[in-house]
Amino acid sequence: MARRRQLYEGKAKILFEGPEPGTLVQYFKDDATAFNAQKKGTITGKGVLNNRISEFLMTKLAEINVPTHFIRRLNMREQLIKEVEIIPIEVVVRNIAAGSIAQRLGIPEGTRLPRSIVEYYYKNDSLNDPMVAEEHITAFGWATPPDMDDIVHLTLRINDFLTGLFLGVGITLVDFKLEFGRLYENDEMRVVLADEISPDNCRLWDAKTNEKMDKDRFRRDLGKIEEAYQEVARRLGILPEAGSRDMKGPETMQ
Repeated sequence: MARRRQLYEGKAKILFEGPEPGTLVQYFKDDATAFNAQKKGTITGKGVLNNRISEFLMTKLAEINVPTHFIRRLNMREQLIKEVEIIPIEVVVRNIAAGSIAQRLGIPEGTRLPRSIVEYYYKNDSLNDPMVAEEHITAFGWATPPDMDDIVHLTLRINDFLTGLFLGVGITLVDFKLEFGRLYENDEMRVVLADEISPDNCRLWDAKTNEKMDKDRFRRDLGKIEEAYQEVARRLGILPEAGSRDMKGPETMQ
């Protein structure tokens, strides 16, 4: 489709004006960052794979009546989404100890947690996305108590569903990050799932070997990053038509 005005560029995606009011075009980049952009690089074909994986998972979630911003995939790197007011909170669900919780609490990585734990982080790059409590969120007006009720309810449903879906293809869902937004339609507001769900914001381990199949391979210099993303897509049955051939993205036009 014709390139429209760029509205926002983040670490992994670019947002453009959509073809109709209330819509945006979300473009997936190959850029990779870690440790709040202190480490930067490129994962060839990542944008194509994340576009397909996120499309697949958002569609599956919609089938169980989880409201999302996703409308449809447009091409290899772009999808049409509903314009939402992003709630400035990252919601992290942890099923197994890994990453920062293992470091903070001295829990050996790989330890299954007594139950799924939900954490909140304030979306602010200059502050390194600090961890916050629900008290902070409601006190500072980032989200209302009813918003938080919806977010917690949706988050737990998403975790239950995705845990089973990934386990069915031999993948353990260790933890993942979600973002939510307020969707205004017909004078009504509802909280919906936004952003993306992909190996960029999920920790995915092979269920038998615990081999990492996500962005930790980039964070920790483990190598075979592209192959890990491709393997996730292959197991989900959605490896792009290009297969493992060159999936380098076109230059983005302003």
